[in-house]
Amino acid sequence: MVTIRLTRRGGKKTPFYHVVVTDSRKRQGGTSLESVGLFNPVARGAEVKLRLDVARIEHWVAQGAHLSDRVKYLLTTFRKQAA
Repeated sequence: MVTIRLTRRGGKKTPFYHVVVTDSRKRQGGTSLESVGLFNPVARGAEVKLRLDVARIEHWVAQGAHLSDRVKYLLTTFRKQAA
């Protein structure tokens, strides 16, 4: 099954996440099919906190991909900000 989930990057006490499309059987930091966004929970000033490629996410969901709970929440937040 294909899943859209977060993959942690960044250093100690500075989390940074990539939103990736991956096979659910792969480990969290392993290879992914496609990167569709990023999430920086500790963004300050002019740094980007959330960036998503909604068109690609919708494409993968139409192909049968499942969203993780956190990615669902981030997607609804992103859509509210865009409106």
